[in-house]
Amino acid sequence: MFKGTPELIERRREEIVDACEKLYQTKSFWDITLKDISSITSFSRPTIYNYFQTKEEIFLALFKREYLRWNADLATILENDSRLSKKDLADQIAKSLAKREQLLKLLSMNIYDMETNSRVEQLASFKKAYGQALALVSELLEKFCPDMSGADRHQAVYIFFPFLCGVYPYTQVTDKQAEAMKAAGLHFLSQSIYEIVNNCLVHLLEA
Repeated sequence: MFKGTPELIERRREEIVDACEKLYQTKSFWDITLKDISSITSFSRPTIYNYFQTKEEIFLALFKREYLRWNADLATILENDSRLSKKDLADQIAKSLAKREQLLKLLSMNIYDMETNSRVEQLASFKKAYGQALALVSELLEKFCPDMSGADRHQAVYIFFPFLCGVYPYTQVTDKQAEAMKAAGLHFLSQSIYEIVNNCLVHLLEA
């Protein structure tokens, strides 16, 4: 690890993650290399190893950042003093995720490989942000769905979070995928992130 002030270390880590995020807008995880990332930072590829040991660790840091951004939105909903109906709550959560396309894109990846190639301390930091998201959704259900039992809330959370891993592929279809589905005789119903998440939550909360 580079020996510098905590502030400098954090700034450099953020610069690396920023570069990864920029590349991820136009390239896939598999196509992005550490050389690509270093090319749009202020330091060389070997220097990156002072902050991250693998590409997977950089993506895990980006993943953590996306969870923190979503957590901030969830906390804002939780702080709402008005009485939200279940449909209103579904609407609010769906809107928060409609702004988090990158989070959903990362969720659609093979998270197992990403975690396997990351150090425990990096993984624990990510898991903390993920755990906060679980806790915030649970608190939202407890506050705005008082008729749901603790067991029902737990079940809803652990249906909803795995469901999120499949949202991105169902809302983003490439020309090649569309052509293949047409050739296979499959009909694809295009839905937005908001539509598919809202539909899921409405059914979960009304069950």
